[in-house]
Amino acid sequence: MTLDRAAGLAETARALADGEVTARALVERTLARIEATQGTLNAFRLVRAEAALAEADAADAELAAGARRPLLGVPLAVKDDMDVAGEPTAFGCRGDFPPVAADSEAVRRLRAAGAVIVGKTNTCELGQWPFTEGPAFGDTRNPWSTGHTPGGSSGGSAAAVAAGLVPAALGSDGAGSVRIPAAWTHLVGIKPQRGRISTWPRGEAFQGITVNGTLARTVADAALLLDAAAGNHADDPHQPPRLNAADAARREPGRLRIALSLKPPFTALPARLEPEVRDRTVELAGKLAELGHTVEEADPPYGQIGLTFVPRATVGIAEWVREAPDPALLDRRTRDAARLGRLLDGAPLRAARRAESALHRRIGAFFTSYDVVLAPTTAAPPPLIGALLPLGGAATDRAMIAACPYAWPWNVLGWPGVNVPAGFVAGGLPVGAQLLGPANSEALLISLAAQLEAELRWHERWPPEYEAVDCPAA
Repeated sequence: MTLDRAAGLAETARALADGEVTARALVERTLARIEATQGTLNAFRLVRAEAALAEADAADAELAAGARRPLLGVPLAVKDDMDVAGEPTAFGCRGDFPPVAADSEAVRRLRAAGAVIVGKTNTCELGQWPFTEGPAFGDTRNPWSTGHTPGGSSGGSAAAVAAGLVPAALGSDGAGSVRIPAAWTHLVGIKPQRGRISTWPRGEAFQGITVNGTLARTVADAALLLDAAAGNHADDPHQPPRLNAADAARREPGRLRIALSLKPPFTALPARLEPEVRDRTVELAGKLAELGHTVEEADPPYGQIGLTFVPRATVGIAEWVREAPDPALLDRRTRDAARLGRLLDGAPLRAARRAESALHRRIGAFFTSYDVVLAPTTAAPPPLIGALLPLGGAATDRAMIAACPYAWPWNVLGWPGVNVPAGFVAGGLPVGAQLLGPANSEALLISLAAQLEAELRWHERWPPEYEAVDCPAA
């Protein structure tokens, strides 16, 4: 038989379980697609061809024996900040990184669900920027326009899913790094509650602002991957209550009170919402109103939340830099950020961490009046390749804040958010909007995103060069 490239995660898993396709055929096709696009998209830092084929054969043996697991035999990718046993975790950096001995908890859980990890996707150096470029691996490009970035820092995972190389992938989000590339590649990106998907062997990544999340073409597929990866190591400091995301994707959200928030949170540098991105977000708000929700403009009381972000982010960078085999090979901006992090790793960091509970109370009170916040995911469409990579530190910060001022507060809070495709702007470039909620609100956000998807059917539109095609897979 044939399995269309448009087949998502759930459909691929079903076809495998029903014997309509073999895991080996799927993995062979995936590896061929990766090889065919690596010279243009450059989505992968590392491809596990031999290991993935062996894992596919093992999955086929299990399937033939009647075993059934949620993702048994499905080829998936993970970002190169996650440990895969026997492979290096370079996290976008140059240097001779040794292979790690064990899977990270998230990868372990994907394997337990039966997934075949075909490779590790590209990310900018230590996940700091909303682009995926660097001397360690080159430029990762956007399938919708290869002259533009897919975003970052989970840009490789986003490019791989948007082009149909894999049906879904894991990324991580420390200041929007799942939601931003999802917005710029026309994908669903779920940033879950802190601790929902373990970051072990790090109990907290980047002092708790970074979480692992999922990228897929549909809400149901992003939710299915979330369920497969979710769960905790026994020593995780954050262990939220159990969630069934797949069930949430099948439920109606009910009538909700939605705050349309277009004002960027406070930053020390200027940020302006571009008119076309504003128009797409407002149109999405109009669709939500048509669906029966109450929508009105209102902004969460962010206050000076940015002051709590910088110590946590830079201390987190300093922690990673200490583990680099040759720090002299790192970008000067990385070394400068690590130097700042070492200065802030003390009283400033402790003050930033203590401020979180007050932020929870103040911004949490906003959710007594509203159920969900709808905000732009970015203020601008994806930049051109090379627009940010050569800049100095201050210029990078200005450009980054100008393009992406909306996502990072939810990392400080540790609360969930879901990027949904919001349409396209000039040049056919995708943009997105985020649905944001309070603690442990993934189920509500996923239900609302699924309701929007049923109306807008964004998953039916593909990048022109990567239209869904039938490929033999049996």
